Amino acid sequence: MSFLSTPAECNLGGIGVLVTRAAHQAATLCRLIASRDGQPLRFPVVEIADPPQAGEVGQQLGRLSDYDIAIFVSPNAVLWGIKLSPAQKLPDNLALAAVGRRTAQTLAESGYPVDVVPEDSFDSEGLLATPELTEVSGKRIAIVRGNGGRELLHEELTRRGATVDFFEVYQRRCPQSDPEPLLYRWDDDVQVVTVTSSILMDNLFQLLGEAGRERLQKTPMIVASERMRAHARELGCQQIYLARSADEQDLLEAICVWAGNRS
Repeated sequence: MSFLSTPAECNLGGIGVLVTRAAHQAATLCRLIASRDGQPLRFPVVEIADPPQAGEVGQQLGRLSDYDIAIFVSPNAVLWGIKLSPAQKLPDNLALAAVGRRTAQTLAESGYPVDVVPEDSFDSEGLLATPELTEVSGKRIAIVRGNGGRELLHEELTRRGATVDFFEVYQRRCPQSDPEPLLYRWDDDVQVVTVTSSILMDNLFQLLGEAGRERLQKTPMIVASERMRAHARELGCQQIYLARSADEQDLLEAICVWAGNRS
């Protein structure tokens, strides 16, 4: 299925929507679901924490002024990058790039206008297609992110002639959550699942375990990229729907169209 479009009207009529975002990032999506008479069910499948060597990362961030461009790959990269920076401030001479709209919005809300953001494809591929990142030979580029993740930006920008370094400003951890209460009421309460990264998807399968694997595979799932949809298929998911991005409004639109097309 291609991108889902905005429905003219949307009333979720009590549909239960599993929200898997980190606890500190779930409020907006839950509020939007509730505003359409849906039932948001919070089940955070990731925890965000300081990196193991936060002091060393802070020293590294103190050298950001030596770079031409800093790419922030997520809202958490923005929040933790500013938090760990000297004086909790980003350099004035630095061009800022954001992988998606939520990341760009977080930068703007923190007082930093964004110089580079994709217009259509809100992922690494979209960012690499922007004119500002096409000719980068000789430039120094910092990629601000969490532990692990995709290597595409680093590999492609290096191929284009830039010097690229990772700044890993936070770590993702799978929480120690008890899935039993959720699984006990799954068939009655969970009609659709939202997942906004492959890491969250893996954590969700891990937390639900074998007892919840089949339920999850059979439950409609809304994802935020083609790459995630392919990963969901590999994990055996049977009904996968693609939102335009991980932005809350785009996720809500996808939920609404899915709900409107239910048989």
